[in-house]
Amino acid sequence: MKLLLIEDEELAAKKLQKTVAAVDAAAEVVGITDSIRSSVAWLESHPAPDLILMDIELADGQSFEIFNLTEVKCPVIFTTSYDEFALKAFKVNSVDYLLKPIQKDELGAALDKFRKFRGTPGQPVNFDSFIRDLQHKLQPREYRKRFLVKQGQKLVSIALGEIAYFFSDGRLNFFKTTDNRTFVVDYTMDELSEMLPPEDYFRISRSFFVSIACVDKIDDYFGNRLLLGLKPPIDKQVLVSRERVTEFKRWMGK
Repeated sequence: MKLLLIEDEELAAKKLQKTVAAVDAAAEVVGITDSIRSSVAWLESHPAPDLILMDIELADGQSFEIFNLTEVKCPVIFTTSYDEFALKAFKVNSVDYLLKPIQKDELGAALDKFRKFRGTPGQPVNFDSFIRDLQHKLQPREYRKRFLVKQGQKLVSIALGEIAYFFSDGRLNFFKTTDNRTFVVDYTMDELSEMLPPEDYFRISRSFFVSIACVDKIDDYFGNRLLLGLKPPIDKQVLVSRERVTEFKRWMGK
């Protein structure tokens, strides 16, 4: 399988290339482009790859414009931080739609789906099957509205709007409320990813979710990271990992 990667963040492109290699050692990345212009130029000067992994938000615009400028002769797996682009993906050669940060198992499942629907060599791809599967995947998701947690010997229900941020100390996971109470939460950080509305909470690292309202201060930090000041404060450094800085800035500016 020959793949073209379209991704405008160098670190994200390198990470995606490593993830592809880890998922399928036989897959070959034949090109990496970082803009609409360079992607169009590559597609017009090279044989069509088997599959494209395409970031939607590029430095010079949304990658959907590529389809208006040149013929894309192969399926596409879109990668992005925003569900709002999913419907546009239906109108082009979409195999799947992966939200960043891209997980190894999710990419593996998307590649498996591509192989399943690709059919025999020389036969047209069954895009109707792709679209039906994608529509099913993107049915409106129900997010958590409350968390039931222990307080001493009793259980209390905390509304999501009262929670400033979630964090991990490596052994247990916690959340802190806006009035500075701390509770243990019985879910992993990955499980919380499925429970928290992405417009309100952002995973800045493997061990931290923050709400927009709790971010009090943002400073540059070495290693192309960001250092956050939170309210209520916490007695540890809160860093936005470098591969999530660009997405975090977009999220804060929405």
